[in-house]
Amino acid sequence: MARERKKLRPYERWRLWLSRVVIWLIIALVFFPLFSVVASSFQKGDAFAVRRLLPDPALFTLDNYRELFGESRFPIWLKNTLLMGTAVGLLQVAVTVTSSYAFSRLKFWGRKNGIRTLMILQMMPSMVSLAAIQFVLFKLNLANLWGFLLSSMGASAWSIWLLKGYIDGIPRDLDEAAKVDGCSDWQVFRLIILPLSVPMLTVLFLFSFMGVFSEFVMSSALLKNPDHWLMAQGLRSFSANAYSTAWGKLSAAVVVTAFPLAGVWMLAQNLVQSGLTRGAVKG
Repeated sequence: MARERKKLRPYERWRLWLSRVVIWLIIALVFFPLFSVVASSFQKGDAFAVRRLLPDPALFTLDNYRELFGESRFPIWLKNTLLMGTAVGLLQVAVTVTSSYAFSRLKFWGRKNGIRTLMILQMMPSMVSLAAIQFVLFKLNLANLWGFLLSSMGASAWSIWLLKGYIDGIPRDLDEAAKVDGCSDWQVFRLIILPLSVPMLTVLFLFSFMGVFSEFVMSSALLKNPDHWLMAQGLRSFSANAYSTAWGKLSAAVVVTAFPLAGVWMLAQNLVQSGLTRGAVKG
């Protein structure tokens, strides 16, 4: 027998409809800037702010995308960013997971205060070390993508602290059982800790990957050749004109850049959700 629906009281019905209206208004406010960027990428001219709320069908064009891929260095910037994002993400994950395992499982002098020292050192703004990094890399003739990779491969203390807490939640009984069977510390790390940490490692990789897409200060200081630019520098060049901004091409570049980021997040959605929820609860 079908279960009867609970009849809502008048004030409950009004509260339900009010909450729906508020939610839809918030969704509209969030998506309106995105809609404006997408609409601007298909409009003629360089005007971003228009008098009409909706785009003008008479001004529809694909020229912005044709110019973006045919007349600019955007494909080179996108390739550089994807390669650097993948490389930086993998290297930072490798450094982070080994450091976190050492702080979580191994016993050595300075273990308790070591990670606290790293956290204190990282509180200093990155701009403080920019001049020194730039000087060293220019002296070594590494003012290129290799130099950027070298300066970005170190793990952050925040990532080490986060992953350490995640590894602390893995039962130590697994380590002890493996060592009883004759496994070394390296085998315990490779066969037990590493596979169980894949969700959190995916989260850290995605954060590093996305960070390269938004990196501007360090890349601007090191990468002077336009063929070596990353995405943030390339997008800035569309608005660097002293008299006008190429809003159409800039909007088209933003739309195209969003696809690889959205694709990576969609593919790794389950791992990201698992890593964030497990990392929030210890034990």
